Amino acid sequence: MTASGGEALLFWVLAPLMVLAASGLLVVRKAVHAAICVMFVMVGLAILYVAQEAPFLGVVQVVVYTGAVMMLFLFVLMLVGVDAADSLTETIRGQRWIGLLLGAGLAAVLLTVIGRATFRPAVGLEAANAATNPVALARVLFEHYVVAMQVVGVLLVTAALAGLVLTHRRRLGPRVTQRTVARARVAALAEGKPLTPLPAPGVYAQNNAMDTPALGPDGRPLPHSVPRVLRIRGQERSATSVLAAEETLVERRAAREAERAELSAAAGTSGARGPAGTSGTAGEPEPFEPETPGGKEHR
Repeated sequence: MTASGGEALLFWVLAPLMVLAASGLLVVRKAVHAAICVMFVMVGLAILYVAQEAPFLGVVQVVVYTGAVMMLFLFVLMLVGVDAADSLTETIRGQRWIGLLLGAGLAAVLLTVIGRATFRPAVGLEAANAATNPVALARVLFEHYVVAMQVVGVLLVTAALAGLVLTHRRRLGPRVTQRTVARARVAALAEGKPLTPLPAPGVYAQNNAMDTPALGPDGRPLPHSVPRVLRIRGQERSATSVLAAEETLVERRAAREAERAELSAAAGTSGARGPAGTSGTAGEPEPFEPETPGGKEHR
């Protein structure tokens, strides 16, 4: 079987792009870009499968790998974070040289196998797809490669269990519940500790600066509300300055309120007296009195 002109053109267009995308996995820095490269390779494989008269395999490639598996990869990237940088510190001494040697050995083995391989002429898929492509694919997988399929299944299950074991964190202490926290706070109340969490710095104070202690319900500053770093550096404001500033602020507010009250009282008194020789409020209109018919000449 010889490939048609359109099939050959499709191959020579997609194959270099797929190789470039696969090579991009080795050079890209961000995990999202690597996932996009893998998706491009998988979609290219699906197109080639369809061109090779294997539509079922192409659809499975898109639905299972490009759809489900890649969505799983992207979901993991969302959980881990795309900005998380890998550590460049070698945990195993000489691991880079070991990796280079193993990679060179693998490349040598692949080149040797490919160089000695013999390829028979293509016969096409007309005979294999006589009973539809899914049936032909199932016969090949579960008749000739059934052992390989079982081994792959065992490897996948083992990988899933290994992932669960590696991500599981052993709990070193009992589980802390809300009731446990509440009981611990009530027990610490006898030692003079507050029952409720301390307010953040600047709460109920004249400003919300980090160096300003918060004020408690009784109006006293709470030094422990200031971050420990500022307290060690001596950059927190003293309780005396905070109280003095609060008292000054209260006095200013009281003076403003008294001044406003005096202005309001003065405005009300001047409005009640009105102009000289008149009574009532200044500017108040006179009451309307309707004219009687006898007051004017009746026509």
